Amino acid sequence: MTDKREYRTEELAAEAGITVRTLRFYRERKLLAPPRREGRIAWYDDHHLARLRTIAALLERGHTLTGIAELADALDHGRGVADLLGVGGPTEEEPVRLTPEELAARFEGQVTTENLAAALDLGYLGTDGDEIVHISRRLLDVSSALVREGIPLAEVLAAGVRVREHADALADLFADLILRHATEADLPRLRPLARSVVEAELSLALDRRLHNAT
Repeated sequence: MTDKREYRTEELAAEAGITVRTLRFYRERKLLAPPRREGRIAWYDDHHLARLRTIAALLERGHTLTGIAELADALDHGRGVADLLGVGGPTEEEPVRLTPEELAARFEGQVTTENLAAALDLGYLGTDGDEIVHISRRLLDVSSALVREGIPLAEVLAAGVRVREHADALADLFADLILRHATEADLPRLRPLARSVVEAELSLALDRRLHNAT
């Protein structure tokens, strides 16, 4: 295991490709966490370097420093990955680790403080140090595909809230049905049947909706 690297102010600025003056400006704007102090010497670490690289990437994508500060604050106060995934973690969904700039690239121009807060509240996102964790690759891929099709991310997230409510109700219905005739130990084995019923009914419902629209 490598020791955590630390940088003096001038060294960190050089690593990040910025001036010391810019680094101090970011500190004044609270875009960086305070450094560790040893007498009059400020020591920064790789977390500070990662944040500086994120700032540079977001600036290149058109974000303002004010917007970046708001995003950083939302992430710093977001739920941790342990709270997001729970004790056992998702059994069928694959969590995805992203840097903030990778998330911004997925949803070009739509990673706002409001959307980030909504995703954190919904439980789609959690934080792990300098990384963001999305709870489901499938949901991430579908959400970004919908945004590419022109649907605003805010509306995708609002729809996610409603879908979550219906999904919870369907899960309760299925669990109650199974528990009336079997045991809780049978739920994992029978869950694919529940998923197939929901997928088939949704497909039929979309058929009806498209037929009525013509």
